[in-house]
Amino acid sequence: EYEEKTGRAQRPLSPKQNVRKNLDFEPLSTTALILEDRPANLPAKPAEEAQKHRQQYEEMVVQAKKRELKEAQKRKKQLEERCKLEDSIGNAVLTWNNEILPNWETMSCSRKVRELWWQGIPPSVRGKVWSLAIGNELNITHELFDICLARAKEKWRSRSTGGTEVECEDAGFSAADREASLELIKLDISRTFPNLCIFQQGGPYHDTLHSILGAYTCYRPDVGYVQGMSFIAAVLILNLDTADAFIAFSNLLNKPCQMAFFRVDHGLMLTYFAAFEVFFEENLPKLFAHFKKNNLTPDIYLIDWIFTLYSKSLPLDLACRVWDVFCRDGEEFLFRTALGILKLFEDILTKMDFIHIAQFLTKLPEDLPSEEFFTSIAAIQMQSRNKKWAQVKRILIFDKR
Repeated sequence: EYEEKTGRAQRPLSPKQNVRKNLDFEPLSTTALILEDRPANLPAKPAEEAQKHRQQYEEMVVQAKKRELKEAQKRKKQLEERCKLEDSIGNAVLTWNNEILPNWETMSCSRKVRELWWQGIPPSVRGKVWSLAIGNELNITHELFDICLARAKEKWRSRSTGGTEVECEDAGFSAADREASLELIKLDISRTFPNLCIFQQGGPYHDTLHSILGAYTCYRPDVGYVQGMSFIAAVLILNLDTADAFIAFSNLLNKPCQMAFFRVDHGLMLTYFAAFEVFFEENLPKLFAHFKKNNLTPDIYLIDWIFTLYSKSLPLDLACRVWDVFCRDGEEFLFRTALGILKLFEDILTKMDFIHIAQFLTKLPEDLPSEEFFTSIAAIQMQSRNKKWAQVKRILIFDKR
């Protein structure tokens, strides 16, 4: 119409446009192509072809119904499992709150509680259980935390204004060491659980994490801040109030294994690695031989796992379950967990070379199935020639002397 009004010559239609102009309809789906009759300007379908198309359509319908049924069954199963899990957690919460926590001293070591503990502590009571299990041998109070935090804030202010004052309590520890710790804290906070976005600058727990780590450097200037601490503090913050998280953090880092690693006591670290290899060879001889052949030593993968108590290497919910049992069984469970990981991926690891093993163990799969993971850990025997973990470690320490 526009061309007629303006007097412009009409362009000839393309063959494709001609065909479309003559079509009575345009097929919109595979079903339409199979079932609909052909346009009037085309030959009709032969009876055999029409029958064949009808069968194809019926097969498509059957397959679609099967898929729908399968998806519906899957959704139903997931819903049932979720409801079952919620009921289980609800019952466990009642048991912990009404029976176990009020009678902690008498019940914490009972078989019933240990079995319940293995299944995972409900998130709502996890912090209370961790606090009780870790204990407070250092007798840290909320007031002491406030004092350490005030000193940390004073140092931050002094540093920001260019002050060079050194407190008498820090005598023997250089200003460079303290400054390095403060810089490292600032840097590491931004790297702590970056996917959660709650510990980074502007996040709701950024200042809390900064406070606990800063207060600890004032409480233990001989240790200072070491990479990996931020992950431990962050997990505690997610489950405890700030002051209680600091108390648990300080006592946790004061345990022999953590202190050996965070103070970089090479001799004691080598003892832990040697003890680990005793149980490694006992439980997984084939994989142990493969690691030896490829010169893959425990420090390559164990250091990161121990420094962060698996909170960096495992999905957070799974790491918390590891923490649950670690609080119950102590350092032995950290190395048992390591062997559980190696057992779970034994078939994969035996086919890898040094580089690929190191890369795999540094970045574990994010979709680790919880029950399968703990089944693998449960299969690990922490006994070698009738000697338990503590005995093996003690013998190795004695031999070095």
